[in-house]
Amino acid sequence: MKHVLFAGVAVAALTAGLANAGSHLPFNPGEGDFNWESYEAYAAATDLGGEQVTVFGPWLGPDQVVIESVLAYFGEASGADVKYVGSDGFEQQIVIDAEAGSAPNVAVFPQPGLAADMARRGFLTPLAEGTAAWMAENYAAGQSWVDLGSYTGPDGSQSFYAFPYKADVKSLVWYIPENFEDAGYEVPQTMEELKALSDQIVADGDTPWCIGLGSGGATGWPATDWVEDMMLRTQPPEVYDQWVTNEIPFTDERVVAAIEDFGAFARNDDYVAGGAATAASTDFRDSPKGLFSSPPQCYMHRQASFIPAFFPEGTEVGANGDVDFFYFPSYEGKDLGSPVLGAGTLFAITSDSPGAHALIDFLQTEIAHEVFMAQQAGGFLTPHTGVNTDLYVDDTRKALGEILLNATTFRFDGSDLMPGGVGAGSFWTGMVDYVGGKDAAAVAAEIQSSWDALK
Repeated sequence: MKHVLFAGVAVAALTAGLANAGSHLPFNPGEGDFNWESYEAYAAATDLGGEQVTVFGPWLGPDQVVIESVLAYFGEASGADVKYVGSDGFEQQIVIDAEAGSAPNVAVFPQPGLAADMARRGFLTPLAEGTAAWMAENYAAGQSWVDLGSYTGPDGSQSFYAFPYKADVKSLVWYIPENFEDAGYEVPQTMEELKALSDQIVADGDTPWCIGLGSGGATGWPATDWVEDMMLRTQPPEVYDQWVTNEIPFTDERVVAAIEDFGAFARNDDYVAGGAATAASTDFRDSPKGLFSSPPQCYMHRQASFIPAFFPEGTEVGANGDVDFFYFPSYEGKDLGSPVLGAGTLFAITSDSPGAHALIDFLQTEIAHEVFMAQQAGGFLTPHTGVNTDLYVDDTRKALGEILLNATTFRFDGSDLMPGGVGAGSFWTGMVDYVGGKDAAAVAAEIQSSWDALK
């Protein structure tokens, strides 16, 4: 809901408010190449008159500082009194608060599955009419994001409940540019070229891939990311969606084929540093180390955008750095576009109020994204096509953002959307068994049995 305020008064109030905001606002109006026009237009149309807007989410530490700065701009522009609380127990606490009738106005969900469950139980308020249409128009692969935030309500009808904001990219391959240059290799543009490059590296007497599936009690999850990426590269997105909800079972031949497509990489002794048998016992945090050895133990490593945290200290990431990345490519012959697998957070209204809707309106402005983009903490990426990508904090973030903007389809990590006993259970262990030599169809049948047992 928007409350009209005389434009001249609003701009004057905006300038005065910003001047008095102090350290909460890292960038002054007119500073840099931000879209201040979107900010001023929002302020001119919005007056919450001191209404308190409470926000609860998973961000703590440096991430909390950044999101509070974004919310501070919302408060200054709208006249709202904004309060943010972060918690590492968000998933449990938000359910407790909703059931007790004490939910915040807005909750920031790191998992769409939880948001969907709360919408079904009647704990979420549908977003304003036109919000879904705005997202379809202004986000790259916009319908994918609308689908991510659309759930069935208590009356059985579908509505757009959750606004995706801040994304992560998983469809990445990491490599050492100098190693590629020395060997005469080029970055592959298609899956066919990626497989041909892998074969060429083997023919040259080297090993193309480092793969590690170990993660303590969560061992196996890196393999599920591979399979999800292969599903998106071999099947239309609607088939991926049917698989994630078990509308088609794990035993479906298309799912088994995607598992086997992963196996073409991970079960090939010539492809994996140390041999395929070492993949399950190698911790995912250690698996990139082979890229940096001399001579290199491997030339490529598929992992999400967070993996540089486990690179050797002092490693510079980027086109001119020590290590770089490229998009995990799609099959040219399958004509499925450029799908991206990832994760992200979603803003949803858990206690309806004018201020809650006004905050969702604010998230549609370019400035709400650009302020986060330009700060180091949080690893912010956005599919908003209207932002100035030069404002990303560094070239690495900008390059990751470009992958999002070039995506034709975006899908959330499938294992995170499945029931915990499957997505964080039998799917993990099944992939370890598969890489260890078990038949793909047999593994798929066991995973499906675990799902059937939950019904």
